[in-house]
Amino acid sequence: MKDTAAQTGVDAIARTCLYEGYLLWPYRRSALKNAKRWTFGGVFPGGGCAEALGERHTATAQLLLEHGIGPYEVTVRLRFLQVVDRTVWRDGPEGPERTDALTVAGERHVTWQEATEREVLLTLAVPGSGPCASAVDIPEGSAAEPLAEADGRRAGSVIRGWRRLSGTLTAASEPVAPGVDRLTVRVANTSDCPPPRPGDRRAREEAAAYAFASTHLILHSDQARFISLLDPPYQLRRAAAACANDGVWPVLAGEQDGPDGRRAHTVLASPLTLYDFPAVAPESPGDLFDGTEIDQLLVLSVLSMTEEEQAEARACDPRAREILDRCAGLGLDEMAHLHGAIREFRPAAAPVREDG
Repeated sequence: MKDTAAQTGVDAIARTCLYEGYLLWPYRRSALKNAKRWTFGGVFPGGGCAEALGERHTATAQLLLEHGIGPYEVTVRLRFLQVVDRTVWRDGPEGPERTDALTVAGERHVTWQEATEREVLLTLAVPGSGPCASAVDIPEGSAAEPLAEADGRRAGSVIRGWRRLSGTLTAASEPVAPGVDRLTVRVANTSDCPPPRPGDRRAREEAAAYAFASTHLILHSDQARFISLLDPPYQLRRAAAACANDGVWPVLAGEQDGPDGRRAHTVLASPLTLYDFPAVAPESPGDLFDGTEIDQLLVLSVLSMTEEEQAEARACDPRAREILDRCAGLGLDEMAHLHGAIREFRPAAAPVREDG
């Protein structure tokens, strides 16, 4: 993407979509509202796993692309979260001992789950040899974070582990009108996941370790322009209505290209239903990982937590710790800005008389 400012704006709203629902307040392990996590944009393993859970094993974005007489390229970025299990270990007299919680140097650490960001890139060239594909291949792994007391003495560690993920990202185009192509992008999860046990109430949570959580796509072309599916030009309405999207919804993003606001060089396809050219409000104090909620309510909810609840939230997840620190550091002026803003004024429409 040539426009750095536009790219920054797209990345900001994409990050909001990526973490939407990741930390439902009050951001702690014992909160009942957090009992079901990873609820947005899940693409679960096929081969019977997703079907048994009532989840999708693919996600598909279909949209229209307007191009000239020359060749063009489309860059596709697949982004999702991978679930990471974190376990806390205490250094005991006979070696490391797994524990539910451990306080080291005044900071508490608990066993729970986190997530890490993953990204897969694909470039489709048109004209070309046909559909192209890129493999999703994330090896199983783990990482250890040592925990030391203030005097440097080792007290334990946090072990983070993740499963192997595999799948495919494919893209293809076909002409639908002179100078207009239909672009189809498909994400499939082919990870090797143990089949869910019948009647197991935790089957979905266990399978989430093999899922692509919060799956979304960012598409960009310098040589061609995407056409709005929400408000397509009249001559392309039928072609736009024929676009089939499953699991994600594509909207124009970045900078508008043209006076009618129906075209752009970038598209964001996310599991959230957004309008064209979405943006994070400038009044937002920073990443709260709940960007489609009302920031003021979120901040007030966080600040109303007891000291014990805040300590638990800090111990559960590094991102929860970021939110607490950000909320605690807000000044009165910043809080006042969260009340809302008037973006524009429009003349009131004349009332319609029922008698014509």
